Amino acid sequence: MNMAITLLTNTLLASLLVTIAFWLPQTYTYAEKTSPYECGFDPLGSARLPFSMKFFLVAITFLLFDLEIALLLPLPWACQTNKLQTMLPMALMLILLLAISLAYEWSQEGLEWSE
Repeated sequence: MNMAITLLTNTLLASLLVTIAFWLPQTYTYAEKTSPYECGFDPLGSARLPFSMKFFLVAITFLLFDLEIALLLPLPWACQTNKLQTMLPMALMLILLLAISLAYEWSQEGLEWSE
């Protein structure tokens, strides 16, 4: 019985959220939102505009650090484990990897926007 109530509650909540997400953005439309491009480029201009590689570098840097932060999130719960001798070195190694990669990005001036 508890499983049926849980499934019914989850289904109703998901349906409600999908309905709200579908109808809410359509009520507030304006010219910038309905334009085909929201990235700042002119859609009527030339398609062969020079594109800075810094955008890609920032995106890759964000993905790498975001992945490492996502791997660090379970650490507070992992501290309650019985095998602290294996968890602590792994956590410190992950934090050290994050710090070394940040230092490398900084030394290679990958975080500098000016060209």
